[in-house]
Amino acid sequence: MRVLAIDYGKKRTGIAVTDPLQIIANGLCTVPTTELEAFVLDYVSREPVERIVVGYPRQMNGEDSENMRRITPFVNRLHKLLPAMEVEFFDERFTSVLAHRAMLDGGLGRKARQDKALVDEISATIILQGWMEARKTKN
Repeated sequence: MRVLAIDYGKKRTGIAVTDPLQIIANGLCTVPTTELEAFVLDYVSREPVERIVVGYPRQMNGEDSENMRRITPFVNRLHKLLPAMEVEFFDERFTSVLAHRAMLDGGLGRKARQDKALVDEISATIILQGWMEARKTKN
């Protein structure tokens, strides 16, 4: 079964997903945040998803960032709409910085690096990859 990762943003949200064997994290898309709930419900109705990993925005001092006040209600709705689905948080600090670094290292041009939707999708992929690596070290 797949794992779906969400980099929740005020305007748009990056989505990443694993392959069914949970070996590789891939960027899936970016959706307007207003359409996120419908997107997730549609996706999990079509694909076997084991859990949803949501980026946990924290400040450098470990306190929640202001975006958490938007994420918490979304996650609460997911719990009600998908009661059997595991939903967990994973620290997303530095994912945007790492996404920009990956874009630079990948040779993307300046215009592509300014594509905020692409940055969000790559950030979701980094969240998912980090979650997968953390899970490996626990086992």
